[in-house]
Amino acid sequence: MFTGIVTDVGRVRSIERRGDTRIEIATAYPMDEVAIGASICCGGACMTVVEKGAGDGRAGNGGGWFAVDVSGESLSRTSLGTWTVGTEINLERSLRMGDEMGGHVVTGHVDGLAVLETIEPVGDSHRIQVLAPEGLEGLVAEKGSVALDGVSLTVNGVQDRRFWINLIPHTWAHTTFRNRRPGDVLNMEVDPLARYVARLLSTSAAAGGR
Repeated sequence: MFTGIVTDVGRVRSIERRGDTRIEIATAYPMDEVAIGASICCGGACMTVVEKGAGDGRAGNGGGWFAVDVSGESLSRTSLGTWTVGTEINLERSLRMGDEMGGHVVTGHVDGLAVLETIEPVGDSHRIQVLAPEGLEGLVAEKGSVALDGVSLTVNGVQDRRFWINLIPHTWAHTTFRNRRPGDVLNMEVDPLARYVARLLSTSAAAGGR
């Protein structure tokens, strides 16, 4: 479980395609504190650490590196298949008991791929317009929460499948949004509460129709 508060921006350092795809990510995390089998949210997708090592000069940010195995299922449902060597990745380690809940509950289970349509400077912030994947528009609400590429964000407005978000300077500077361009795809996870309410309503309606 995660909160959508990015604690490092890592960088893909190698990709090996075999049965599954193994991706190595350079990070500032002290890898002696990260166990094999630990979960790390990588660009919004919960991944398992299968290998790790100390920095070797290629990390670029003074830390170490870890490897994850990405299945075909994950590649088909997320943007991970578009990553190349050098791609920057929003990272968040999993919550521990007693950690501050700074964002909202994020599971790292991507619901679909959204499209970043526009980026507009507004004062010191940036306003982005996002097109939600078809079928998820009903799960996005004004002043509700959504995770995009693993970042917990507040929705400012909604119209059909489109919604708008304001990125404050801190978020812009400390996540991969600073390098995003219109047309990019974003891993999108709706608020789990919205997902379960929608499921409850659909099952209740089905039961009432029998």
